[in-house]
Amino acid sequence: MKNATKKDKLIIIGGGLAGCEAAWQAANRGVSVILFEMKPKRFSPAHLSEDLAELVCSNSLRSNSSENASGLLKEEMRKMDSIIIKAADETRVPAGSALAVDRQGFSRTITETLNKNDYVEIVREEITSIPVDTMTVIATGPLTSQVLAEEIKSLIGEDYLYFYDAIAPIVETDSINLDTAYRASRYGKGGDDYINCPMTKEQYTLFIDALLKAEKVPVKDIDKPIAFEGCMPIEEMAQRGNDTLAFGPMKPVGLINPKTGNRPYAVVQLRQDNRYGTLYNMVGFQTKLRWDEQKRIFRMIPALEHAEFARLGSLHRNTFINSRRLLTDSLQLKKNLSLFFAGQITGVEGYIESSAMGLIAGINASRLIHKLPLLPPPNTTAMGALIGHITETSDRKFQPMNINFGLFPPLKEKVKKEFKRKKIAQRALDDLEHWKEGLKGE
Repeated sequence: MKNATKKDKLIIIGGGLAGCEAAWQAANRGVSVILFEMKPKRFSPAHLSEDLAELVCSNSLRSNSSENASGLLKEEMRKMDSIIIKAADETRVPAGSALAVDRQGFSRTITETLNKNDYVEIVREEITSIPVDTMTVIATGPLTSQVLAEEIKSLIGEDYLYFYDAIAPIVETDSINLDTAYRASRYGKGGDDYINCPMTKEQYTLFIDALLKAEKVPVKDIDKPIAFEGCMPIEEMAQRGNDTLAFGPMKPVGLINPKTGNRPYAVVQLRQDNRYGTLYNMVGFQTKLRWDEQKRIFRMIPALEHAEFARLGSLHRNTFINSRRLLTDSLQLKKNLSLFFAGQITGVEGYIESSAMGLIAGINASRLIHKLPLLPPPNTTAMGALIGHITETSDRKFQPMNINFGLFPPLKEKVKKEFKRKKIAQRALDDLEHWKEGLKGE
């Protein structure tokens, strides 16, 4: 590593997607980085691999189209030389228009890339005390250890907000009955990337009834479960009405069964989870059911009668701070401008959103070290829109948010509805280029 004084180096706490992105961006700007990761000495309840940037909820990074807000965010990050997007592109697996990856290959690629970088030192230790007099990025993620959580709580001077997040089961491909299931993407977009398990109305009704009666993993008495809408456990969605799932993650629209020529009453979609196609993720089936209940009930799904589960769903506690009260638009802690926050702990939701906050924190921390002015991205960009969401002054209840076009400022000119998103995306990419040039001009 380049020799650096205490004032010249950057400490990053957390080797998840946001921490890795922050390290990459800072290192590429000539800053010596010390990246602390507690694995393998200690694992969170949802992590299994020793590699950095481990994906735990899904292998899908959602849409890759620039006319979709999620895809636009990815394109912005590509243009900013994101290590996360580069690794995702290199380890991509078929998933229609979505960007899905081989999870192990994805994490391994990022780990190896950072290990080879002369400006990055990876320290496999758990941080229990935050260095308040050294430039630091706190990217501990939604599963921050209890000890560090208390340290952060003491530092910011207020309680955390929190919500519960559930992950979906993964099925071994060989155990799927392909005589019953069929391959197709919705409306034929993406070829035959998904495996679809069709259900009749009778089968669906029996499944919903079993789901509603199933035994769930108990929630700790001290915590009130607040589920993020974008990752709602399937059994909780079912409680909203018998047809909720048929109009949600199990909707059959655009999925005609070629074996019958008819549209099923409901469909369970399976998405490829690794490069080799040996594992498939149950799309939208995040759950907090007990493991034995998951096996019993999910095997009621046609084509999954003999399913073997490589991973069953589970529930974990996600933690985030009230960024609207605590952070500047450069992601600095207002109480101590040498401390930056990045990732899901800031109140963004999603892998790419978390990575984007790491990208911004890494750039800003490196600029502060080099005594350059901090330049937040324009709010017309996807990254800027996310920062606006988490740092805007508002009395509204603060909850995590995925990137969406509702976060962008409206267009100045009137545009037909069918061209609106394309215009917003083009404006974002144009403004990103101007911002990027401004970063180089200092």
